[in-house]
Amino acid sequence: MKILLTGSSGQVGRMLSARLPALGFEVREFDRANGQDVNDPAALDSALVDIQAVVHLAGQPTEAPWSVIREANIDGALAVFEGARRAGIRRVVFASSNHAVGFTPHSSEELDAATPPRPDTLYGVSKVFGEALGRYYADRYGMQVACLRIGSCSEHPRDGRSLATWLSPDDCARLIQACLGSSELTYALIWGVSANRYRWWSLAAGAEVGYRPLDDAAITRPDLDVEDRRDIDAVVGGEYTGASYDIDEVVRGSEGDRT
Repeated sequence: MKILLTGSSGQVGRMLSARLPALGFEVREFDRANGQDVNDPAALDSALVDIQAVVHLAGQPTEAPWSVIREANIDGALAVFEGARRAGIRRVVFASSNHAVGFTPHSSEELDAATPPRPDTLYGVSKVFGEALGRYYADRYGMQVACLRIGSCSEHPRDGRSLATWLSPDDCARLIQACLGSSELTYALIWGVSANRYRWWSLAAGAEVGYRPLDDAAITRPDLDVEDRRDIDAVVGGEYTGASYDIDEVVRGSEGDRT
């Protein structure tokens, strides 16, 4: 299968570019770092020629002022879905985030992947938009769309939170492989998380498309303390729900970066 991978130079994009070919995919990379912008219809249309599926990672990866979020994550997501529709591509995997439901409290039960939106930031709002956009294109145009509410995707678990939220690079590739290969996919919300023994989130939706994670953060980093950050992480979004991520604070921070 030939796929277009947007955001291929980002952290997750590099992980997938290195792994998906070994799983049988021909990957065409697309990234601003290479002078390519999803908001350029001509560049996108050219990149989509002979492509069978799109994995859309491109965008602003953290909280930022609304003008940045809007261009990269709102306009960008619409551009990719529209580009796929123009090209007759039916399958799109959209990189959403746990921050789409960041204000959701944790409980003793694993959270279902279809947990209703409660975004913790404008970044989270943009991911809710992308999920809704995917639902629209699935219903109106018959596209097959998987929206991945990704936890903490990194080479190694970094802290106590990661014992619950980690998505290993290999499991990330397995998740993409499952979403691209599933004959059952119509529209799905799926937690992007490994088989962590301390996970907060259910693997059931991923299992429905054939995702079988193999990695466990507690095995990879047995030195980490599961009690670390427990107070902060009483809700899904953790520190993203704190005052430092208020709109005014983020704007002030971005202005400070320019001085």
